[in-house]
Amino acid sequence: MSEARHVLVVDDEEDVRETLSSVLKNLDYIPHVASNGVEALEVLKREKIDVVLSDLYMPEMDGIELLKRVRATDNKVVFLMITAHPTIETAVEAIKKGAYDYLSKPFHIEEVRLKINRALEKKGLSRSLKTANGIIWALLISIPLWLVLGIILASILK
Repeated sequence: MSEARHVLVVDDEEDVRETLSSVLKNLDYIPHVASNGVEALEVLKREKIDVVLSDLYMPEMDGIELLKRVRATDNKVVFLMITAHPTIETAVEAIKKGAYDYLSKPFHIEEVRLKINRALEKKGLSRSLKTANGIIWALLISIPLWLVLGIILASILK
């Protein structure tokens, strides 16, 4: 991995936070942890987070509310929702609110790794696509300008 990626784990269960943090370190990510949505927002203010792995059901602020608040301030953070009680309704709601994907507890570490990598690849591809679109627009605008300049120069040099 060329640059370190910061991943925020938000879960009210300490063992889940510790396990994911340890696994993320082993996968060369820089983990950050929060026990609820309020703490997570504080971490997001202090750190440049690339991915949020958030439990759906937590006291004080649930994962959906955290997702809404994150999306209101930063649309680039990849958000993965985690829950021990998966339903189609909650999965659909999380995706509609802006979550990239959904993980069910207990999860396999390989599944977590794959979903984080896919999400970051998509984020990188999106950034590359925006750059390519910018270059295309610059070319489209500059070609007519060069044609006009060429016509003007040709008429002057006759």
